[in-house]
Amino acid sequence: MGSGLLHTVRASDHILAELTARVAELETERGLTLRLAQTDSLTGLVNRGAFTTELCQRLETARAKGRRLALFVVDLDRFKQLNDTLGHHAGDLFLAEIGERLRCDCGAGELVARLGGDEFALIADAGDGDISGRAERLLALLTQPHIIYGRAVSPGASVGVAVFPDDAGDAGDLQRFADMALYRVKTAGGRRWSAFDAELRDENERRRTLEAELRRAIPAGEIEPWFQPVVDSRDGRIVGVEVLARWRHPEQGLLTPAAFVPIAEELGLIGRIDEAVFEAGCRLAAPWVKDGLIEVVSFNVSPRDLLDPAFSRKLIGRLAKTDLPATALTVEITETFLLQDMALSRRHIERLNAKGVRIALDDFGTGYSNLRALMHLPIQTVKLDRSLICDVASDPKVAKLVASVLHAARALGVRIVAEGVEEESQAIFLRASGCERMQGYWFARPMPADQMAMALRQSQAATPRVLTPEPQRRRASA
Repeated sequence: MGSGLLHTVRASDHILAELTARVAELETERGLTLRLAQTDSLTGLVNRGAFTTELCQRLETARAKGRRLALFVVDLDRFKQLNDTLGHHAGDLFLAEIGERLRCDCGAGELVARLGGDEFALIADAGDGDISGRAERLLALLTQPHIIYGRAVSPGASVGVAVFPDDAGDAGDLQRFADMALYRVKTAGGRRWSAFDAELRDENERRRTLEAELRRAIPAGEIEPWFQPVVDSRDGRIVGVEVLARWRHPEQGLLTPAAFVPIAEELGLIGRIDEAVFEAGCRLAAPWVKDGLIEVVSFNVSPRDLLDPAFSRKLIGRLAKTDLPATALTVEITETFLLQDMALSRRHIERLNAKGVRIALDDFGTGYSNLRALMHLPIQTVKLDRSLICDVASDPKVAKLVASVLHAARALGVRIVAEGVEEESQAIFLRASGCERMQGYWFARPMPADQMAMALRQSQAATPRVLTPEPQRRRASA
């Protein structure tokens, strides 16, 4: 072999070796990137996406081999309290410790993951027996105290379990059923475990039926506007209405929002419901405004709708289809929306204000951020949360808190509406403290449009209903 050819061969070998080494480096980098994409950065456990993929694969293997698998979903109890008390860094340290405990306790063939927040999951072989022993071991492991910043911390945990193929035949249903079992534990106070069972299966069937019926109910016009009066605290006359959704179910009768709004939000139907109730409510209330029977028509808006950048333009367009003046409309927004996107909040509020629409901050008094919103956003009305109103006449501390909230709102030049007023003593206190408007069962429950129209005319003709403090009423009767 000539020297030139030998040199060429050696050069080719060198290039091939370099290419092989580079390919190996790229494969290593690719593997590292893939592992990072599948791993939770805080705990080192697999993340939700990787866990879901692995669950699907394991179910297929179990189906082929005739095996049973158990899915455990774990949620830490009172973890938010730990974060609020010790700070988010302490919360992260605790989550990392929980992840390490779960990893070390993981048996052969088991897989543990962090799904997000303070929620974890475990796949385990269910064998031929029950899964109570594994669930109890999980609870014992997670309730052991951990020392953070010199303090013993043990929030406790709740566990929900579903078994393949006993409860579900696919990953989606298995996860959903484990979540249902977990939710039952959480609502019962936590610190225990629950398995998916016949009761939850019946509940799931009822829910699926309700989902199908809800999809049909919206175009069928079964979701209708009801109205709750807002009264002037000075004379008790009706000055406005809040529009609320009711479902006139053909078999179950009248359903309140608690029965269908959470499902509508999960299905992405809440926007369609809001739109239908808004337009119908505006059309029904427009003559009342025109006749001078009321001044204000209020609507609650879903935070999900508010996060739509085009929300305010869409609302103005829908309002234009009705005869209700923009100056009579009040849109109620929640603190949740304000905290999610302050810049978008301002754009929506300013756009609506420019058309004459007023904004009310709902659930006022339940957090410090409410006051911040009032100082930095053009909001015209606040609605005192019912949780403050219920004890206002019986608890001096609550009374002082409400009085201070009323004072702060007045100082910022906004109108105050107290909702959830159910007793005369509450109404008397609020009027004496300067609350301008009120609504609640003490005055009237929500009602359909025909009853509301009758109530408005009766209110205009009635003698003013003056709320007199109790001591004065005693002297008058004496």
